[in-house]
Amino acid sequence: MKLEYAGLKPVINEHGISFKDGKEDKFIYLPFAVDILNAIDHTYEQKKKYSHQLNTTALSPNEILDVLLKFHPDLETVMNKEIESYTKHLDSEEEAVNNKTILSQIEKDTFIANLKLMRKYKTQRAKNKIFYFHCIETIVEVILKYKIKELDTPFNERFWHIFQTIEGNLSTHKIASDLKMTEENDVLKAMLQINIF
Repeated sequence: MKLEYAGLKPVINEHGISFKDGKEDKFIYLPFAVDILNAIDHTYEQKKKYSHQLNTTALSPNEILDVLLKFHPDLETVMNKEIESYTKHLDSEEEAVNNKTILSQIEKDTFIANLKLMRKYKTQRAKNKIFYFHCIETIVEVILKYKIKELDTPFNERFWHIFQTIEGNLSTHKIASDLKMTEENDVLKAMLQINIF
């Protein structure tokens, strides 16, 4: 299983390939998510608050992978099944183009050639996204295990995005949370308060 940056979301059709601004590869969030996971995975005393300082040592893709494998040794098998399912989705995408009656044969051939050209790229983006969501699920497992009531990090777009994803995952467990921006000693922070008992 290989983790690496793929790029922006591709928009593929019979006219060519372009990339959608704002639809970043989940890979860019992984070092931040794994940093949170590493920081909150320890036994707690009375205080259940995680105040995060940025980890200035960037983890390599292999180190990121190793962290999550520590929590879920069977992750590679699970991810391979999910990627296999995604590959079937890519196959059906190509088949759907073949069945489009509004396209000429040359347009169909061009569209399918563009899909094939971007298949590896799209598969890597899917791997990164699947891995990211497994990382978020693991963070939520740790939150539930230790009944963590508050997380705060320096405010930046990546931590904010991760907190939003954690919020969504917590809601599937019927746990409410409140995400807000605060200021402490002239420093902006992202704060996630979790209603867990």
